[in-house]
Amino acid sequence: MSTYSGENLVNNDKMQIEKITLGPYETNAYVIVCQETKQSVLMDAPAEAETLLEKLKGTTPQYLLLTHSHPDHTGALAKLKETLHVPLGAHPEEAKNLSITPELMLTEGTVITVGKLQLEVLHTPGHTGGSICFKMGDFLFGGDTLFPGGPGKTFSPKGFQQIIESITQKIFTLPEETMVLPGHGDSTVVKKAQEEYLVFSSKKQREDLYGDVLWLS
Repeated sequence: MSTYSGENLVNNDKMQIEKITLGPYETNAYVIVCQETKQSVLMDAPAEAETLLEKLKGTTPQYLLLTHSHPDHTGALAKLKETLHVPLGAHPEEAKNLSITPELMLTEGTVITVGKLQLEVLHTPGHTGGSICFKMGDFLFGGDTLFPGGPGKTFSPKGFQQIIESITQKIFTLPEETMVLPGHGDSTVVKKAQEEYLVFSSKKQREDLYGDVLWLS
């Protein structure tokens, strides 16, 4: 049974960004297309490879990119890799958790070119050690690092401190109008996230805090 839902977020003369939500955890994949060249890239591979392949029709896929290696982001990866024959990109820390070895090891500052579009890698550990985000103009594909209302889930106090550093030092230094497109749910913008985080950081927090944290709770 399909769990698919999709939404065209951007469709102009330069680019198309489509969000496709798939799988039991309602994980977002993103298809990014350069309108001039029709080259495309797929961000994350949650489930239902056939649905994602259908979304790539009419384009020339260049890469499969992963924000991190959790199973809800990689369920369709093997089938997609087998069908598309394009390079897989992931952070070296995540590569060891994958059944397929990435051809592209993506680290801080790596730039991926898709037609006339460029995506820059930000290494944002916390949710996982090799979590990465991709900045493209006014958009940030954030994986499970930052959501509306809070950071991604962490699994230890050290992981929580890491994700806070990633968010404040890498994401909050971006222009405040940058739209954050996360691995689950709806988008947010940097300015709104900064404002919510200020409320959180103005209060004394437990040193052993981690897990599912909301800025305003």
